[in-house]
Amino acid sequence: MEQQIQEQVQDYYGTQLASSQDLKTNACCTEDIPAAHKKILATLESEVLEKYYGCGVCVPAAVQGCTVLDLGSGSGRDAYLLSKLVGEQGHVIGVDMTDEQLAVARRHVQAHTERFGYAQPNVEFRKGYIEDLGSADIADNSIDLVVSNCVLNLSTDKAATYREIFRVLKPGGELYISDVFADRRVPESLRQDPVLYGECLSGALYIEDFRRLLLNLDIRDYRLTERRQLTINNEEIERKVGNIKFYSITIRAFKLELEDQCEDYGQVATYLGSAPDEPHGFRLDDHHYFETGRPMLVCGNTADMLSRTRYGQYFRVDGNKERHFGLFACGTPAASPASSPEAASSCGC
Repeated sequence: MEQQIQEQVQDYYGTQLASSQDLKTNACCTEDIPAAHKKILATLESEVLEKYYGCGVCVPAAVQGCTVLDLGSGSGRDAYLLSKLVGEQGHVIGVDMTDEQLAVARRHVQAHTERFGYAQPNVEFRKGYIEDLGSADIADNSIDLVVSNCVLNLSTDKAATYREIFRVLKPGGELYISDVFADRRVPESLRQDPVLYGECLSGALYIEDFRRLLLNLDIRDYRLTERRQLTINNEEIERKVGNIKFYSITIRAFKLELEDQCEDYGQVATYLGSAPDEPHGFRLDDHHYFETGRPMLVCGNTADMLSRTRYGQYFRVDGNKERHFGLFACGTPAASPASSPEAASSCGC
C-alpha cells in the first residue's frame, strides 16, 4: 500500500499537474513572502515558478554560508531562492522522488548560477526518498538547515522521515517546515483517495501525533511561527473531509537537548540587531519577538535555541542554569486544549 501511494504521488506531481493552476484546492497555494525574497523570486526562470506547489514560506533568517537540505524540492523554486540567500560559500541540496520535477529543476542550474554571479553552482538536485535520505547520499550530521514546503504530509512513513531529518542535521541544526496538519486523525478511507492525498490533505498528521512523534525522537520543544486554517474551496472535497479541519503551519525545531517544559533560570536574551535583513527585531516564533536592544526574560529552552545554534552570534544571553526558579511564569502547554493547533507548540510561554 505504501509503495502504491508513493507511485500515485509521483504520477500526480509528475504528469497530472502541469502547473500550480491545476491544483484542486488551496492547500498548496499560500503566498506570504518577504519583500527581499520576492526580489529574488522575480529573477528565477518562469518554468521553475509555474511548477511550484508549496504551501507557505519555509526559509528562516540568517542562512548565509549554511548547508541546506530541501526535502521534496520539486521544480526547485525554494532551492534556488536559498541558493541566492546562502551565498556562494553555502550549499543547497534538493531531494525529490519525481523524475519530471527533477528534470525541471536541473535544467536551470547553470542559468541561475550565472544570474547570481557565482563561479560554480552551489545547488544540486538528487533523486531520493525523504523516508530514506541515504538514498540521496545524505550523511549523518552534515546539514545545517532542513526545509520542506508542503511535502512531509505526502510521506508514507512519517516516523522514518523525521528520524532521517534529525539523523542528517548537525548538532544545533534547524528543521524549518511549512506543512499541512489536521485537528484529528484522518481515516484510512480518505488516505487511500489519490486526489485527497496528492492535494496534501489526507496524508496530514494529527497535530498531537506530530508532537508525540518528535517526543519519541527526543525533540521535546518546537515552535510555531505561522498558521492558517485551510478553506479548501472545493465543494466535493469539502464533503469528503467533513468536519476535519486542516491547517497550514510553519514550524521550527532544533537538534538540541531541551526540556519538556519551559523552565525558569532567570536568563535574559537581547537581540543585537545584526542578522541580515532583520535590523529592528527578530521573531523566533509566534510569541517571541525580540526588539533590537531590548532585554527579554526567556525560559531555558528559548535561551538554548538562541545561544546554541547559528543564531548565537546575533544574541547576547545573560545567565546560566545554575539556579532554577521553577516553571517559567507564562504557563505550560497543558493550558491549551489538545485539539487546538495552538497546543502544537511545546512552549507555552
